[in-house]
Amino acid sequence: MLLHHTFEHTAARLPHKRAISREGVATSYGDIAARVEGIAAALREAGVQRGERVALFLDNCVEMVAAIYAVLKVGAVFMPVNTLTKADKLAYILNDAEACALLTQQELAETARAALSASPSVRTCWMCTAYAQGRPDPGTPDPRERPFPPPAASGAPGSDPPVLIDQDLAAIIYTSGSTGDAKGVMLTHLNMLTALRSVRSYLGLRERDVIVCALPLAFDYGLYQILMAFSLGATVQLERSFTFPVKVLERMVSERATVFPGVPTMFTLLTQIKTLREHDLSALRLITNTAAALPESQIRQIRALFPQATLYSMYGLTECKRVTYLPPEQLDIRPTSVGRGMPNEEVWLVDEAGNRLPNGATGELVIRGSHVMRGYWRKPAQTAERLRPGPMPGEMVLYSGDLFRTDAEGWLYFVARKDDIIKTRGEKVSPREVENVIYGIDGVLEAAVIGVDDKLLGQAVKAFIVRQPGSSLSERDVIKHCLAHIENFMAPKTVEFVDALPRTDTGKIKKTGLR
Repeated sequence: MLLHHTFEHTAARLPHKRAISREGVATSYGDIAARVEGIAAALREAGVQRGERVALFLDNCVEMVAAIYAVLKVGAVFMPVNTLTKADKLAYILNDAEACALLTQQELAETARAALSASPSVRTCWMCTAYAQGRPDPGTPDPRERPFPPPAASGAPGSDPPVLIDQDLAAIIYTSGSTGDAKGVMLTHLNMLTALRSVRSYLGLRERDVIVCALPLAFDYGLYQILMAFSLGATVQLERSFTFPVKVLERMVSERATVFPGVPTMFTLLTQIKTLREHDLSALRLITNTAAALPESQIRQIRALFPQATLYSMYGLTECKRVTYLPPEQLDIRPTSVGRGMPNEEVWLVDEAGNRLPNGATGELVIRGSHVMRGYWRKPAQTAERLRPGPMPGEMVLYSGDLFRTDAEGWLYFVARKDDIIKTRGEKVSPREVENVIYGIDGVLEAAVIGVDDKLLGQAVKAFIVRQPGSSLSERDVIKHCLAHIENFMAPKTVEFVDALPRTDTGKIKKTGLR
């Protein structure tokens, strides 16, 4: 069994069933299968080989979903890229992975073309215009551009599938790290199938479910909504974003949505809608949260608004998808806990020397299971920091880099991130990556970036800056520069100018002093 086989079996069994509903337009499993075949044929014609990397710089759309399975079908590796990514970072990802192809859309053409100009490994770029009808093209096409492949004709002959095993890579998902460089998390078919089956089983997802996905498909939490739904034959209400929550609610009512995965920012927006109770969401039976913990007050608010729905608090990381979940019956007993390890997994805490800790202690969380990543793409030093020898001879386990504590019964409570990664709007932000951009501004002498508590965002990005003598640099100047060079969610929300930054005895900037 390979990852794409889950979809193929469903499409053969339920060709006429609605797979995706996007802004009121339904697409069946059979329709998506035809799109998959069309894209796969184009990839083969372009010479895409087993193991080559294909970047998907696409919005939450049917084309993105079909592209994922098409890339897998030809034996290649898909790389979903957030549509907020700027040209410099997109070029870095394309070059780091030596991507052979890029699938994108006209709305993102300006960024894609700028990145392509610095990415010689990309042989072909397919440009989708399905959602840009009537809009002028934003620039000069790259000579490698091609129109997006159309769906395959009914009854068109397929090609023999490539020889693959579940140890082959299925995806590389780039995530920010403490070094400032995005790292490519390598995930095999086995990794992703293991995670899919485990999460699907403890949530009790069903074929008749309608799962709302307003999360980016480049974010593994969003991606797995598709993978899990399509493995069962469920329907996905696919949303471009959660920017207009009332519109999403209206479609949830019409679709009779049953599952709502969210992050704290989304729940904050949801609970602030004054007309929320006017929407009939009685079909909703499951609500899930990850990316950052929900405060107790918000948990109570969500449960009061949706008393018929079961709420799951969870914790995970890109390097293994999901780690823990709190059984709903424990929510009243230990509301701030993220639970225990999920099925087919073992977790424990260790001290700085790597010694296993008893219940009641605080330490780094270690994860053992077949969902743990293969490593970081071409980054052996960073891989060795995270994947270390486990208790069984010859195996490697994942050191999360996150600190947790356990209570007397072994339930886990998140404490802090060892590398100070900021989680804002459900996304991970590397302080170093933001600092690198700030240091490119004239007038900056020193800079430090931290996350500060924010009721809406979970954490907000805050920058502390020491200006060069005579500089008149303003907060607006800094934020404007960052918005032009990194994704919006990574740009500082606030900037504080200081005379000096606190330092450790060794001269390093001491961020604990800033907090």
